[in-house]
Amino acid sequence: MAWHGPRRRFAEDVLVIDSSPGTRRSRVLIADDRESIRALFHRLLSEDGHDVVLAPDGASALAAVHRHRPDVILLDVAMPLINGLEVCRQLKADPETRLTPVVLVSGQSELIDRLNGIEASANEYLSKPVHPHELCARVRSLSRVKHLIDALDSAEAAFVALALTIEARDPYTNGHCERLSRTAVSLGRVLGVGDEDLHALRRGGYLHDIGKVGVPDSVLLKPGPLTPEEAAIMRRHPEIGDSLCAPLQSLRSVRPIILCHHERLDGSGYPAGLRGDEVPLLAQIVGIVDVYDALTSRRPYREALSHDKAVRFLLEETHAGHFNPAYVEAFLETLEPALTLTVQ
Repeated sequence: MAWHGPRRRFAEDVLVIDSSPGTRRSRVLIADDRESIRALFHRLLSEDGHDVVLAPDGASALAAVHRHRPDVILLDVAMPLINGLEVCRQLKADPETRLTPVVLVSGQSELIDRLNGIEASANEYLSKPVHPHELCARVRSLSRVKHLIDALDSAEAAFVALALTIEARDPYTNGHCERLSRTAVSLGRVLGVGDEDLHALRRGGYLHDIGKVGVPDSVLLKPGPLTPEEAAIMRRHPEIGDSLCAPLQSLRSVRPIILCHHERLDGSGYPAGLRGDEVPLLAQIVGIVDVYDALTSRRPYREALSHDKAVRFLLEETHAGHFNPAYVEAFLETLEPALTLTVQ
């Protein structure tokens, strides 16, 4: 007799079950040490149109999450090896998975159990026996949330791709965004900024000059000094970039970097001539790294400066009041080889 049920394929210690042909609405991971529960949840959710990944314990659940990238995760609380609460904590602490919705499922329904689930940052807590309609409704709702998050991520990825395309217009700036992103994060760590700010610095390194999409090649690639009119055009790129990113809520923490990375503490920067603490911290960090990387990169109108000359220029700018001396000192400590020069 031919088998017409869901198509199955094994992947190490987890079982992936693909739903019937058609557009996949979501992928759901079910982690439970009881085979009967896994089978019941699989039947309910696959019939509801989802692809299903099954895992029998917490350790294999973590491996399955990173291998299959589910849209929603159902975790039994009382699992061997690693319990559901700990799996949830690890997922929510990982930047790559913290936005993936997690539903804890437990045979315990006391208030303390729900509080433990909240403290583990679970999105939902369901008590066994779970009503089939509630299970499917919860998964559908959380799938929609995850799809909205993914849509924002896709839009952000498109902006990063645009930024790299802009960089590619100028062969002299090849790799600038990646270097800036990496070094800004390193400086941020030295200065003790939080994880959210480090994430903003990572994205800001790529997106800081996205406004140059509005700068003509005749200005951007000019092999010589800019005229006052051309300089005015170039100085518009922070505001253009900020306007481009304004519709995306996911970039709200990055916009101050884009808008203010050319501001200077003494008010000599642009576009607003901000002074002192008016210049956002993350913009100051990117501004320092940006200047150093620009100086040590070849440009159409000059050769790259040596490391020592670039550092000396940066120190002179700091003494002139453009940068925070403590931040520059910290930046120099992140560079290799180690510097012998210090901010006086």
